[in-house]
Amino acid sequence: MVKRDVRSRIRGGSAAAAMLLWSACVSETPDVGSLETVWVPPAERVEVHALGRGQTFGGLLYDAIDANEQAALLLAFQEHADPRRLRERTEITLRYLPGTEELRGVDVAVSKDQTVRLDRNIVGWNSQLIQTPIFVDTIYATGEIAETFWGSVVENVELTSLTFEDRNLLIDHLDNVFQWQMDFSRQIRPGDNYRFAFERQVRPDGSMRAGKLLAAEFVNSGTPYHAIYFDPNGDGRGSYFDLDGESVRRAFLLKPLSYRRISGRFSSGRRHPVLNTIRAHRGIDYAADSGTPIMATSDGVVVHRGPKGSFGNTVEIRHPNGWVTRYAHLSRFRSGVNLGTRVHQSDVIGYVGMSGLATGPHLHYEMLQNGRQFDPLSVDLPAGDPVPADDMVRWRAEMTGRYDLLETIPRLGPVRTFVADADEDGPAPDASPQGGGA
Repeated sequence: MVKRDVRSRIRGGSAAAAMLLWSACVSETPDVGSLETVWVPPAERVEVHALGRGQTFGGLLYDAIDANEQAALLLAFQEHADPRRLRERTEITLRYLPGTEELRGVDVAVSKDQTVRLDRNIVGWNSQLIQTPIFVDTIYATGEIAETFWGSVVENVELTSLTFEDRNLLIDHLDNVFQWQMDFSRQIRPGDNYRFAFERQVRPDGSMRAGKLLAAEFVNSGTPYHAIYFDPNGDGRGSYFDLDGESVRRAFLLKPLSYRRISGRFSSGRRHPVLNTIRAHRGIDYAADSGTPIMATSDGVVVHRGPKGSFGNTVEIRHPNGWVTRYAHLSRFRSGVNLGTRVHQSDVIGYVGMSGLATGPHLHYEMLQNGRQFDPLSVDLPAGDPVPADDMVRWRAEMTGRYDLLETIPRLGPVRTFVADADEDGPAPDASPQGGGA
């Protein structure tokens, strides 16, 4: 009995000593000392230049390398880009070995999204094309129309972090999606409001490379219109549908230019501005600056590309059910758009100009069915295809998630709704506005 007690005390004493030793170690922070700051020289010396008016890439390199090396460098550059097509203010970075005048490498920003990097090696110069890195985010905004839709978006305080150019791109996206429900230049009323969720690809400088509306709502005169993005084929060419899965698009765009002013309407007789004679005007004229991109209004095949009398440079596209669209007075055609080329709705096919008989830059646009010309502003355009029946389950899941994004944004102003009425005369408007203020 005594022996067991002694052993217990010994074990207890050993444990207590171990605890004291552990506590002492924990409470003391070891001092490892400090190192003096070490200055490391940069790996290279960098000079950033911008091409001046009339200056060439070779001319900028004149003082940096000799003629033989310059030829080899330009040859390597041509593997990815044409030095003759570099624009004024193109940024070119010369990289030198530190402490020397020996050129180590050259970076040429050929676009916002691509840079050609040239590096010297033991046999000459090699090149590689570097894509500008991006990140993806989602922006949310809501606004109310005071005077114009354009002004509301451009001056929206929730979008101040975006560049002016990117806010204009947002307007184009919204205009393209809702153009069949309303004309932003004529039907917008003070008090109309909108809200949207927009997914974008952002460059390091904060500018937007690309983006798409995930979900949007526009309330026009109290009536809400919705557009939810869905890509049933998974090919990146998705479309927009309302909350019931019906397409918000039509088989044809309402206009081949984004947000442009109509300068001439369809008429059986008007005075021609050049010929000064009365003649039919079987199309719509859109005033726009030279070089403005022109979009195909529907899927189809190019059946004419080239000069066409007084129309000047013209593109004609054949569509299903006997329809043909005509685009005239172009300054030039888009590369790759040739006779027989298949194009999709919204593809750029050319650029505004004033070729043929024209007093100023504009686009003349016509719609013909089986050879008969129709007023593009009066044609009852066929609806686009609804969500395919086989994709309804996936559509409902994605639609619910994207509509929930909208519901996180406060709705501005009243929305016209209808509730069932006991009276047999039919539904009566609900006097209670939905949604709260911002």
